Amino acid sequence: MGLTIGVDIGGTKIAAGVVDEEGTILETHKVPTPPTAEGIVDAICAAVSGAGEGHQIEAVGIGAAGYVDDKRATVLFAPNINWRHEPLKDKVEQRVGLPVVVENDANAAAWGEYRFGAGQGHDDVICITLGTGLGGGIIIGNKLRRGRFGVAAEFGHIRVVPDGLLCGCGSQGCWEQYASGRALVRYARQRANATPENAGTLLGLGDGTPEGIEGRHISAAARAGDPVAIDSFRELARWAGAGLADLASLFDPSAFIVGGGVSDEGELVLDPIRKSFRRWLIGGEWRPHAQVLAAQLGGEAGLVGAADLARQG
Repeated sequence: MGLTIGVDIGGTKIAAGVVDEEGTILETHKVPTPPTAEGIVDAICAAVSGAGEGHQIEAVGIGAAGYVDDKRATVLFAPNINWRHEPLKDKVEQRVGLPVVVENDANAAAWGEYRFGAGQGHDDVICITLGTGLGGGIIIGNKLRRGRFGVAAEFGHIRVVPDGLLCGCGSQGCWEQYASGRALVRYARQRANATPENAGTLLGLGDGTPEGIEGRHISAAARAGDPVAIDSFRELARWAGAGLADLASLFDPSAFIVGGGVSDEGELVLDPIRKSFRRWLIGGEWRPHAQVLAAQLGGEAGLVGAADLARQG
């Protein structure tokens, strides 16, 4: 199969890209994300039509946040869109006249990294995305493992603290409450409130109050050497690495790939993640250690992965 289109549904924009067999994006078309569920379907179709104009397109892959059924057709539940058993495949196919595959967005990003990014050369890879929340993907034996009902690898909702912090999913103590962009902001605000004298740079980048601290401020402050910002990244990394150690006990991959916006800080977060992983790996003194690698495709991983999964059929 030749050219396919991958679609990434973001909070502010929907991006469609024409992708070749080497994972190269040849053309993109972006449209604003509408506020309604039905409007998003319209926007997906518009983005696909815009990107595909002038190209011979064979299929479309859509990365959607939420639970996607085992037939890769229906979004069973989307946390940020009012989709409940949404027949997304059928709706888009009828409009664009092309075969459509729907995949969980973290799975799509994991597949993109496995095929064309940091996972190349590995048969067994576990991916996590440290963004606003925490997503994941499982590739074992060169195959994306989705589970019997299509909803595997929701790593962010593994409960790591019994009766811990309330999660948006309705449970308590989920991993993403301790290792995610949201968690990073919470750590920084708490620490800046407790020891403002150690957070001068961090507070100065916002409005001067702990409540005004945002993720971008923490990154900039950490790069400038702000102690509170650096310590906040270390706390996130402690939880992230401990979780990877648990996943190593389950899957025994040769590599973990860490993506998402938080990972854009590179070794500032990856080095302490590796240290925490080694600290909590059961039998780590006597067993081989999986590599902990930075994702390479950035924000394009999901689009590229969705397009390639459409090519796989």
